[in-house]
Amino acid sequence: MSQETPPVLGSPGEPPAAGQPAGMEIRVARPDELRAIGELTAAVYVAAGYISPNGSYVPHLRDAAARAREAELVVAVRDREPIGTVTYCPHESAWAQLAGPDEAEFRMLAVSPMARGLGLGEALVRYCVGRAREDGCTTLRLSTEPVMHAAHRIYRRLGFVRTPDRDWRPAPGVDLLTYALPL
Repeated sequence: MSQETPPVLGSPGEPPAAGQPAGMEIRVARPDELRAIGELTAAVYVAAGYISPNGSYVPHLRDAAARAREAELVVAVRDREPIGTVTYCPHESAWAQLAGPDEAEFRMLAVSPMARGLGLGEALVRYCVGRAREDGCTTLRLSTEPVMHAAHRIYRRLGFVRTPDRDWRPAPGVDLLTYALPL
């Protein structure tokens, strides 16, 4: 992969990029949305085959309330309905797994199947890039499963580079790849 300068990405609050659903809003989740966001996240991961419906990770995906308390839970809403989400984790967040000092990461990127192909996943990642820049971070990191090919394409398109030296295994049989975006 080339070491070119990553593209300059937008920040939170910018209008949606071309191709995104009309009337979509990306923002910090509200308390009345937490249950729906948790269910959306778990449903997306289960439906895609990333985890078993009875897997031990399902309760973590459903626990949007904890993510909202201990990190920054971001939601994409259209017609008052959550259609996508991501968890932005500063270094000191209980949800951060990779981020060191002056770094942040994001986790649990999920887009409703009805909203796929509209640029929503990329818009959620761009939101996290903007937040990391606002926080003065030098790097934004993430972990991903090897089978999450659509997400990998987004990360590469936005300038993230693989960091195989940081790949890890949170549980037996669960191998995670890592990427980083220098900011």
